[in-house]
Amino acid sequence: MNLPLVTFNQLSVSFESERGRVRAVQEVSFVIHAGQTVGVVGESGCGKSVTAMSLMGLLPPQVASIDGGEILFQDKNLLRLKPTQMADLRGNQLAMIFQEPMSALNPVLTVGEQLCEPLIRHRGMTAKAAWQQATQLIEEVGLARAQSLMRSYPHQLSGGMLQRIMIAMALSCRPQLLIADEPTTALDVTVQAQILRLLRDQARAQQMALMLITHDLGVIAQMAEQVVVMYAGRIVEQGPTRDVLRNPLHPYTKGLIASRPVPGERRRRLYSIPGQVPDLAGLPPYCAFVERCERATQRCRQGIPPAIGQQHQAACFHSALAGAVI
Repeated sequence: MNLPLVTFNQLSVSFESERGRVRAVQEVSFVIHAGQTVGVVGESGCGKSVTAMSLMGLLPPQVASIDGGEILFQDKNLLRLKPTQMADLRGNQLAMIFQEPMSALNPVLTVGEQLCEPLIRHRGMTAKAAWQQATQLIEEVGLARAQSLMRSYPHQLSGGMLQRIMIAMALSCRPQLLIADEPTTALDVTVQAQILRLLRDQARAQQMALMLITHDLGVIAQMAEQVVVMYAGRIVEQGPTRDVLRNPLHPYTKGLIASRPVPGERRRRLYSIPGQVPDLAGLPPYCAFVERCERATQRCRQGIPPAIGQQHQAACFHSALAGAVI
């Protein structure tokens, strides 16, 4: 197999807060190959977005620090690049769609001005050529009245239209990797399906890798070839999506799957994982899921379980894989 496009190798990130040091991401390792869609799933606060923002170099330097590890993009360690070098990659070879397009777009600039900026900055186009290309991009993401939209301001568009504009902007320079952070949040079901279809079609057409961040396993099942399950800043399970969803090895993954509504089973009481997500400022030196886990034993309080397995990995002392090793 070819070398990965992106490699997260033991990445650890923390933040300074009034409650002390918050360990948002701990020893995260996974790869993304060219043209591959990798889904990163987990509850809010598990470290999904922080992992993505670390790759993009968008963590606030006043409070965030990289405590260890590396992020390789091809042969470059992104964590060692100068700000100017990172700026050359960001929006060009690396692009990101943020959760809230209304807050991600500049309210005082027209859609056209914001779409033209990366084309002029990274592709060296003239203003006229950039305007023509941006208009075409709007049409490619399925929006009518492109010329009118180019002169519109963000507040004049609906949430679904703004999300498509964000996708057009992210795709403008034909990136090698696109990060989509909860791209269907706050959209109705019909628009969600359209946005996901658009992302899938564009990724295939451009042979682009896609890192899809979501809390929805249904989206993962529909879109991703590989899935990474995160909890309290750590990866608890990862592998081919079909294997993980059909044969989950970690109790947390099993809980997420059990929590999904099943069509046709209206009378079934919806399962909920007991307990609360732990405070990242006071994580224990053992499995962070232990207080919510129905299978927890004293062994679970004796250290952080290692990730075990080859293609399909799980970090649990009670997984079927662990029983053969530990």
